[in-house]
Amino acid sequence: MRILISNDDGYLAPGIIALTEALAAIAEVVVVAPDSNRSASSNSLTLERPLFVIRAQDNVYHVNGTPSDCVHIALTGLLPWKPDLVVSGINQGQNMGDDTLYSGTVAAATEGYLFGIPSFAFSQVEKGWREVKAAAQVARDIVQRSFDDMPRPFLLNVNIPNRPHGELKGMLATRLGKRHQSEGVIKMLDPHGREMYWIGPAGSAKDGSEGTDFHAIENGYVSVTPLQLDLTQRAHIETLKKGLT
Repeated sequence: MRILISNDDGYLAPGIIALTEALAAIAEVVVVAPDSNRSASSNSLTLERPLFVIRAQDNVYHVNGTPSDCVHIALTGLLPWKPDLVVSGINQGQNMGDDTLYSGTVAAATEGYLFGIPSFAFSQVEKGWREVKAAAQVARDIVQRSFDDMPRPFLLNVNIPNRPHGELKGMLATRLGKRHQSEGVIKMLDPHGREMYWIGPAGSAKDGSEGTDFHAIENGYVSVTPLQLDLTQRAHIETLKKGLT
């Protein structure tokens, strides 16, 4: 098995190092990841400047671009073969509910999915890398599953509590929950007296009911959510037709 690994925290992040070590035991792995932190970059591709791929060591490359750039370059010119899987992570912090729209971790996996490759996005719920090796073991356990009944390709978003492996209660198939509106921006002055803004924290869980990723994590389970990219609001097509006539 050949696996392409990427992330949004950068190629030196503890999460991707732990993930690479865990998956190298079961597959041939190649890392193509950003040269620095590119969190919340979503599915953006860099089109206004050239991108450079630097080989850091055997089978580890870093790119001066986004997670989507990394996977796109790997699949369309860098790698001499098509990987069997694309695996992104392990992210420092959760990617649940509305987070998936902004997440660079999910975006890297999504890029693999767009190229017809089964893809996984792995995140730890809390920041700080506590129990990251346990999370990497969970990632390896999931990657080794066959998922024979899943359509190909598939895209799975996985969130892992920061707990020792033996304290995890298991894995649950979940749907995305919903967050409350994000908190307001944080305004302050720079040293020159100019007003500057920091994006505020994400909202708390609005829908954390049973069956959601929020509920699974709250109860000590690994949350595994199948994602799709069709944004069409099909229920409104007929209503829209009436409005356009």
